[in-house]
Amino acid sequence: MSNDRKIFVNLPIANLKRSVAFFSALGFTFNPQFTNESTTCMIVNEGAYCMLLEAPVFQGFINKQLCETATHTEVLLAFSVGSRAEVDAVVKKALDAGGSPSMPAIDHGFMYGWSFRDPDGHNWEVFFMDPSHVQG
Repeated sequence: MSNDRKIFVNLPIANLKRSVAFFSALGFTFNPQFTNESTTCMIVNEGAYCMLLEAPVFQGFINKQLCETATHTEVLLAFSVGSRAEVDAVVKKALDAGGSPSMPAIDHGFMYGWSFRDPDGHNWEVFFMDPSHVQG
């Protein structure tokens, strides 16, 4: 299996401008090459991207109904940060930018995480894992 694979997570959204403003407040950037009036490519890092597609565009890629995020969860999206303090800072930014609380913070000693829902109801977990507990 090739090590140069990339992952593109695709998420349906209601309003592109609202989503871009929300994720920009969290420090994410976007690739203008893959952005138009209803779609954008949010850069997570050099190997991971999140395609934000307004619902009618997203629906064109599937043959099922969209998940109703007010009552159902289809996926839990998680990303790591560099410290426990950064976990708290990112979640606070998310809540201040219009996100909503999801689950309370969890502390397993070697790993700390906290989660929020974006304005479209998708669950995001921000976590820090102490590198001394991760074996190479």
